[in-house]
Amino acid sequence: MNLRNIAIIAHVDHGKTTLVDKLLQQSGTYRENQRVTERAMDSNDLEKERGITILAKCTSVHWEDTQINIVDTPGHADFGGEVERILSMVDGVIVLVDAAEGPMPQTKFVVGKALKLGLKPIVAINKVDRPDARIIEVVNEVFDLFAALDATDEQLDFPILYGSGKHGWMATSADGSHDDGMKPLFDLVIKHVAPPVVEEGPFRLLGTILEANPYLGRIITGRIASGSVKPNQSVKVISRDGKLVESGRITKILAFRGLERQPVELAEAGDIVAIAGLPKGTVADTFCDPSVETPIQAQAIDPPTVSMSFIVNNSPLAGTEGDKVTSRMIRDRLLREAEGNVALKVVEASDRDAMEVSGRGELQLAILIETMRREGFEMSVSRPRVVLTKDDDGQLLEPIEEVVIDVDEEFSGVVVQKMSERKAEMIEMRPSGGNRLRLVFYAPTRGLIGYQGELMTDTKGTAIMNRLFHNYLPYKGDIQGRRNGVLISNDQGEAVAYAMFKLEDRGPMMIEPGWKVYKGMIVGEHTRDNDLEINILKGKQLTNIRTTSKDEAVRLTPPIRMTLEKALAYIEEDELVEITPKSIRLRKRFLDANDRKRAEKTKEALAS
Repeated sequence: MNLRNIAIIAHVDHGKTTLVDKLLQQSGTYRENQRVTERAMDSNDLEKERGITILAKCTSVHWEDTQINIVDTPGHADFGGEVERILSMVDGVIVLVDAAEGPMPQTKFVVGKALKLGLKPIVAINKVDRPDARIIEVVNEVFDLFAALDATDEQLDFPILYGSGKHGWMATSADGSHDDGMKPLFDLVIKHVAPPVVEEGPFRLLGTILEANPYLGRIITGRIASGSVKPNQSVKVISRDGKLVESGRITKILAFRGLERQPVELAEAGDIVAIAGLPKGTVADTFCDPSVETPIQAQAIDPPTVSMSFIVNNSPLAGTEGDKVTSRMIRDRLLREAEGNVALKVVEASDRDAMEVSGRGELQLAILIETMRREGFEMSVSRPRVVLTKDDDGQLLEPIEEVVIDVDEEFSGVVVQKMSERKAEMIEMRPSGGNRLRLVFYAPTRGLIGYQGELMTDTKGTAIMNRLFHNYLPYKGDIQGRRNGVLISNDQGEAVAYAMFKLEDRGPMMIEPGWKVYKGMIVGEHTRDNDLEINILKGKQLTNIRTTSKDEAVRLTPPIRMTLEKALAYIEEDELVEITPKSIRLRKRFLDANDRKRAEKTKEALAS
């Protein structure tokens, strides 16, 4: 069988998933009358809502007599654990670059990984029909990027195509003919990408993507490195360090044919397949013939940089909105997630009712929390903390990220000021066309927690921020946190509009009249820097004295709306976000005021 394995890598929003849609359509994968959703590869609800790819997907197309397996990869650094493993399955990459934005940090992250693995890139300049396209500069920027990432001479001699994924054409020049559709891209893949290298020997496959299927159990996807495999064949699983994980039989082999996965009776070396029937084998394990002793070398993965505690919801409203509330359910769900997502680390905390979850960034953790609340889970989570480490001399190190912000010139001053407050160091400032500047910083991860929302406010929604893990560097000292205290409910019940109106001078509210509140729940932001307990349940005293003025209608200022990401960034160390399928509430870790005072005294004693 003629076979090619390729990955499409690009920055988020550069049109990767749309391009795959067009490749599927033009290769005849879809029937004439088949209704197809836009961005068919983004199958997860959260992917469709946010317009980003979170999980890697495989598909395949037939072009003339060649089968091309295509892997669509995530574009966010938070899901980089996926990208690194996927690249070990393919023999070539299509680097898709926006004709106006040029190569972005995420392109740099994934391209760096691909070049290091020795993959030969094809560059596709997408969206050349944009009015602000700057094609020649973007091609030069791509070349400079490859050179900066230590590409070999062979990798630097990359072929280039120009086109529009949305309108379904690619050509060898920007003003070339649109008549051939995607044919130039298909032909170039077959000519430029080498067929898979097949090693001699018995069956071996490196586990790359793991998923759970209600009918087949655990399904592992990977590329067959050598040999062939049939259903009911005996295999064993060995870990990265060569230890036996389990032995068993393969119950089903699924090959990617278009968007469908079809059962096959034989799969041969070089093809990307999914196998079922082994309950313990996981990502980075080698699935092989019983005679094999050495595992396939698995790609090392960048360390997690952010961690947070997932705690059982113990508020007075626990269990009223979700049906999965126990510590066992939360623990099992998190361990299941960690099995398939190698960039995530889950350990039990010292407190029996809490789990420590570490990941690549707060976006990755927020996506996990959002997925769990949609499944009916209730829990409390702490503020994200950065994962610190020490060097050989005992010096404290913290994760630093490369941050690229594209912003209108008029807002650049406020961005530079806010980033310097967060201990960021500016390393580059240059025009990026259309009265915009590109600012590049090295900033501590902990300073960036919650900055996205503030940046949008400061720049009236016009800035674009991209982040990428850079390195662990010496700790940069304290960063100013939230300056305001909070308003805390001192009783349980339903919030009363009259009480809220009378308390408006204390600060903006985060709740609406009629919402259920409880003792220790955060209901608003104090105008001063200390916390204040308030009675938000107090109604108006009724008397039999008539007044000449009518009772004034209570008009309340609209409350601060707390999204999940905003809430995680807002809370301090002594606070939690309570998450249920219906609500996001903020609360103090200790609901009783006396317990809070006691905890504060203990903290002060330890500090001194």
